[in-house]
This record gives sequence, structure tokens and C-alpha cells, in this order.
Amino acid sequence: MKNLSYTFIILILAFLYAACSSNNHQSVFHPKGLWLDNNGVHINAHGGGMLYNNGIYYWFGEHKIEGEAGNIAHVGVHCYSSENLQEWTDEGIALSVAPEGSGSDIEKGCILERPKVVYNAATKKYVMWFHLELKGEEYSAARSGVAISDKITGPYNFIRSLRPNGEMARDMTVFIDDDATAYHIFSSEDNKTTHIAELSDDYLSHTGKYVRVFPERYMEAPAVFKRNGNYYFIGSGCTGWAPNAARSAIAQSIWGPWTELGNPCRGENAELTFGAQSTYVQKVHGKEDLYIFMADEWRPENAIDGRYVWLPISFEEEKPVINWQTEWKMD
Repeated sequence: MKNLSYTFIILILAFLYAACSSNNHQSVFHPKGLWLDNNGVHINAHGGGMLYNNGIYYWFGEHKIEGEAGNIAHVGVHCYSSENLQEWTDEGIALSVAPEGSGSDIEKGCILERPKVVYNAATKKYVMWFHLELKGEEYSAARSGVAISDKITGPYNFIRSLRPNGEMARDMTVFIDDDATAYHIFSSEDNKTTHIAELSDDYLSHTGKYVRVFPERYMEAPAVFKRNGNYYFIGSGCTGWAPNAARSAIAQSIWGPWTELGNPCRGENAELTFGAQSTYVQKVHGKEDLYIFMADEWRPENAIDGRYVWLPISFEEEKPVINWQTEWKMD
């Protein structure tokens, strides 16, 4: 009887130790590490964005392949899901590029970047916007594409591509305000100026209302979020695949005026955004004031091996600060 009790206690302690070790492992982020999905495969969602829906985070990003050829769209937009932002389930390809020879604007071989998905509560549709360059035209088309789905994980049906309000559009994001109004924010005018353009009620087109911000500042990689009534912008300069110093700005209205706050990054390699480039900022639900800065460490020589740099944002008064950490926990 004593031996059985002893064995039972040992089993309970072993179980508790394993559970604690597992939880500790799950709670740690390792920027630039190899992030594996439920199949043990490195997550393939570059230049991505996040959508929180019914307690689950959905991560959408560019699906890359090996080598330099991976910088061109061969597959489409990949989707992953997670309840805790750390254990990710592969949900497959949400938007597939069209076959070669199809004549579609998203034909295989196009450049499809920075997909962002939002939910329209009025239409009950999921809407995906992305930067699109037509096949064989390198970066001269400067268009945006839009796709729609009844299901968050897809498949998404491509609707059309366009130049928003007749203007060039490259790196982009989509921001939904508290009143459900959506804004398409993108690099325009050969990247010299950022445009903030209002989307229609169904999020599928533009209303024609927009503003030009950061003129002649050559901003890329926009990420926009809201905190305590203030609007924040984090982006980068234009140096191709090479990293540069991040930039930040604040406004009391989405329409501006926007006041630049300088580089929010601090610590080792902060002058190069830790070797990465911004893509999105995600608020952690259930945490009072935790925002995660999402960035990509691009590896254009082997695109599929691009790494993710996620770091918490702290605030000094109203100024965002991103400190480098080799590992960190949400708690």
C-alpha cells in the first residue's frame, strides 16, 4: 500500500513538472528563432497580419518557397491559427494564386505582399487586402488586390486589383477603428508619401476620401494601432530588403496631423530595427496594455527561411518603445 501511494505521488509530481515545463516553454517568445507549427514545420507567413476572432488569433502571411525565386508568389497567402499566439495550427492556403497562363492579375509569378484580413460585421464577410505587382512588371504596377470569403481560413476569392483612388499603392496595412470604419494605409507616389484612404462600408472599395501624410519621407511597412484614444504609426525607410531604422508617429485623429516620434527601438542593433522590418501590431486580448510589434527578418537569398521578430511595446508617457530581448514572456 505504501509503495502504491509513493508511486502515485511520484506520478503526480512528474505530471505537474511536465505541465509546468510545457507552459513555461509555450510562454516564451524567441525572436529570430525557428518557429514551428503543429506539424513541426517553420511557419510560412511573411509580411503578415493578424485577425482576432472568437478567442482565436489568425495569422495571414506570404507563403514563400526556397531560394531567391521565393520572393515571387508561387503559392499564395498562408493562414495559421492559435489560441495563445505561440502554438500555431496550419490552416492551409487561404488565397491561392491563379495558374500560369490564366491571365488573372494574381497569376503565378506575380508579386503578392503584406496580406491583411478584416471582418465586416455588417456583411459577415472576411475581406483580404494585399499589395500586388503584376507578373513580369516587377514593381511598376503598384496596385492593391482584394479578395473575399465566407470563412475566415478561406478559400478567398479574388475580386480585382486597382490603384486606390487612382494612386500608386505598395506596402500596406488595413486598420479598423472603434466605429467599424476601415482604412487602407499604403506607400504611394513612388513610396514618397503615405496615403490613408477610407474604405467603403463593405470594405471592398474606397470612398474617395483620403489624406497624404509624411510627404517626401519615403515610408514603407506601415503598422497602425490605437491606444488610449491615440493613433500610432510604426514603419520603416525604403532600403529594399536591407533593414533600416524604424520610425514612429502619433496622432489624435486617423486623418492627422501626425507627429513623428523617431525610432522606437532600443538595444542591440536598434538602428536597424534589430535586422527586421515592421509588418503589424497586435493587441493581446486579456492583457490590459500589451501590444506586440510584429516584424520580419527578410532573407531574400532563401525567402522561405525568413524569421519573425515579435517584441512587446512599452510606453514612456505616450511614446512607444520597443526593447530588444532574446526571449520574453507575455506574463
